[in-house]
Amino acid sequence: MPRLVITELTDRAYMTLTLAMSMQRGGAPQGPAGTGKTETVKDLGKNFAIFVLIDNCDDAQTPMILSKTLAGISAAGAWVCFDEFNRISLDVLSVIASMFENIFDCLRRGDNNDTTLGEIPTIVRSSAAFFITMNPGYAGRSNLPDNLSCLFRPVAMMKADFISIARIELMSVGFKESYALSVKIVTMYDMMDKQFSKAKHYEFQMRSLKSVLRATGKIKQENPQMPEVQIAIKGIRDMNLSKLLAEDVILFDKLFEDLFPDCEEPEVDMNDVQIALEDCLEEQGKELNETIVVKAMQLYS
Repeated sequence: MPRLVITELTDRAYMTLTLAMSMQRGGAPQGPAGTGKTETVKDLGKNFAIFVLIDNCDDAQTPMILSKTLAGISAAGAWVCFDEFNRISLDVLSVIASMFENIFDCLRRGDNNDTTLGEIPTIVRSSAAFFITMNPGYAGRSNLPDNLSCLFRPVAMMKADFISIARIELMSVGFKESYALSVKIVTMYDMMDKQFSKAKHYEFQMRSLKSVLRATGKIKQENPQMPEVQIAIKGIRDMNLSKLLAEDVILFDKLFEDLFPDCEEPEVDMNDVQIALEDCLEEQGKELNETIVVKAMQLYS
């Protein structure tokens, strides 16, 4: 089971969230997308060996839906993380504030206290915990009412240390040149984020970086004799080339020449895939277009 890389930011978040639980309060990681708010809560739950339910919030949620979730979590003694909590409409937030107050009062009194959430009778086990994540200032987000925000202890999640995360991830799958490669991979992503066109589907932050690190780890396990620099190049190209716009592919190749001089992309035998794709196009009576075949092979990779 993969685990979170513990950085100084993760450590501070753990301290704040566990302190909030000890005070019978909820935890509220806040910050921009891709900073690890939800993943931090999930990994903290793994440390305590407790099931964590992730509830993706939106403005269609009603007090009844939320009261059922809260009642179930309270009775099971599990944890729940309401992701993007401030997407919920303001009138619903005002109603469920009283439910959270009831739950936290029960937690202060001790284990297995009876209470009613909305119209649902339930018990509250002492191991239950409640977290919310928020993107302050984003469009379509509500500000929490004061009587609700005071029940949750906030923790600010800033941009993580990408180089440390990449280095540890690479080291964990057996890379000997983990530090040098982590600097190059993170630099590559930083340059792509700044220099490429602003297409809506582009994302060169933590999520995209983690997917490349997972891909390089898989390539390393399948080809342990391949040079590590070539593995990193193949991982980055496989995970990015298929989604790039035509004008960005030229710049993508130039970035590789700057960051990985004198190192070529490893040759991969994909003749069988290419033949199968061409046969499939012919069978369906479609034009044998080279661009379609290349794009399909990139997607396969």
